[in-house]
Amino acid sequence: MILWRHVLPNVMLPLVTLLGLSLGSLLGGTAVVEIIYNWPGMGNMAVKAISCRDYPLVQGYVLWIAILYMCINLLVDLSYTYLDPRLKEDR
Repeated sequence: MILWRHVLPNVMLPLVTLLGLSLGSLLGGTAVVEIIYNWPGMGNMAVKAISCRDYPLVQGYVLWIAILYMCINLLVDLSYTYLDPRLKEDR
């Protein structure tokens, strides 16, 4: 009971932050995994585009990964006010 009521609310913010950062790192590593296991996907396409010097495709891939990373960080930031009511703004 002590863990659920007192410890968990204080631990949730750092836990959610690390989870969001880990998801962002996983997005960056998809190209490596797809090349190693020879899976067709966006990471494999990006590596082929790099080897063929297809710069617009590489820029599009980097932009897409950056947008996904920003959306994940936005969700993490929005979840802070849900997890800790003390962080809500005074209106």
